[in-house]
Amino acid sequence: MHIFKSIIAAVVLLLIQQSITAQINPDATYDPNVHTVRFHSYGDQESMAIYKLNSTDRVELHFDDIETRVKSYYYTYQLCDYNWQPVNVSPFDFIKGFTQQRITNYRFSSIAYTRYIHYQAILPELNSLPTKSGNYLLKVFLDGDTSKLVFTRALLVLDSRSSISAQVVQPFTPDTYKTHQHIKFVVNLEGLNTSNASQQVKVVVLQNSRWDNAQGNVFPTFIRNNSLEYSNENSFVFEAGKEWRWLDLRSFSLLSERVDSANVKRTDIYVKPDIDRNAQRYIYYPDLDGKYLVTTYESINPYWQGDYAKIHFNFVTPSQTPYVGKDLYLIGQLTDYRLTDKNKMQFNTEKGKYENTQYLKQGYYSYSYMLVDKSDASKRSYLEGNYWETENNYTILVYYKSFTDQADQLIGVSKINTRSDRPGFSF
Repeated sequence: MHIFKSIIAAVVLLLIQQSITAQINPDATYDPNVHTVRFHSYGDQESMAIYKLNSTDRVELHFDDIETRVKSYYYTYQLCDYNWQPVNVSPFDFIKGFTQQRITNYRFSSIAYTRYIHYQAILPELNSLPTKSGNYLLKVFLDGDTSKLVFTRALLVLDSRSSISAQVVQPFTPDTYKTHQHIKFVVNLEGLNTSNASQQVKVVVLQNSRWDNAQGNVFPTFIRNNSLEYSNENSFVFEAGKEWRWLDLRSFSLLSERVDSANVKRTDIYVKPDIDRNAQRYIYYPDLDGKYLVTTYESINPYWQGDYAKIHFNFVTPSQTPYVGKDLYLIGQLTDYRLTDKNKMQFNTEKGKYENTQYLKQGYYSYSYMLVDKSDASKRSYLEGNYWETENNYTILVYYKSFTDQADQLIGVSKINTRSDRPGFSF
């Protein structure tokens, strides 16, 4: 009986220690008139928005409103825990200065046929500063009324008090050895009271800066003084995927090879049909890992001179019939990785293929497709195939919460890429 109880306890502990997908996405857009929301570290469109506490770091915010009347947009910060649940404390406890700021920098589009107003801000502003480290929701709303929420974006405020050494290895499990990537790392804490490290320290691992498949809520495998090791074979194991599909929309006049056709006014652009890539062999090529860049060939500043068009995606199944019991979604930063009706591919029975239309700005895009079980949304699969060799970026976030803290402090950020060779191509 004693042995049986020990086995049950061991199994329960193993289940607790397994990575739990967060599936909480802080990036969301609620106003259909707002497009191309960009929020990243200053000067780097591919980066996450990270601000080091009490530093000169800055982050950029850009977005377009296709309603051509000037609106009163405001923003504020909402402090959250490591899992993006809002913390119930006064804004004055984590914001120095004004708790709401108006976005005053805007510009009407020029050169572009599409009329829109481009808004931008460089954050944080000196009269509205986050004073604590952690996860922050940047909330943008109208007319100083927080109930008129337009969109939210993730901001990470870092107070670096730890160091992280990480590596990407192949899993030992035969079922995942050739298809997944395992992230192992050691966190060294500096000058922190970690009398109960398993409860005070939280870690989250992101693949390609995505929050929709983030993994966390894992106990350390070993604790040695102020060193926490995370090496459990069942934790932080990600599907490796394949290099992302790409679409070059930097010019609407000179159509790229991924574009099939366009109408005369270039307001509708049709992408060449995509197919299931599961059976295709792996080939390395540089990609954006699901992100996109706002950039053009013809204009000086793409933010207010870039044009818009309706981009028509289409996907052909092997049998030219719809997937039974499953929905197909277009995913990537261009859709905020959200499984909404807007991003769902609709099957056209006459043409025998899935179709979806997105309203996109000129730029360079990477994207993918995801199958989701209609009866259980947690059952998801990609139509790309999984290969251990795939190039992916991983971000490790370390949070600390003392017994007197009201929210999780972000005390460490580390990034690691799965490939150091970066060849021109690889088989």
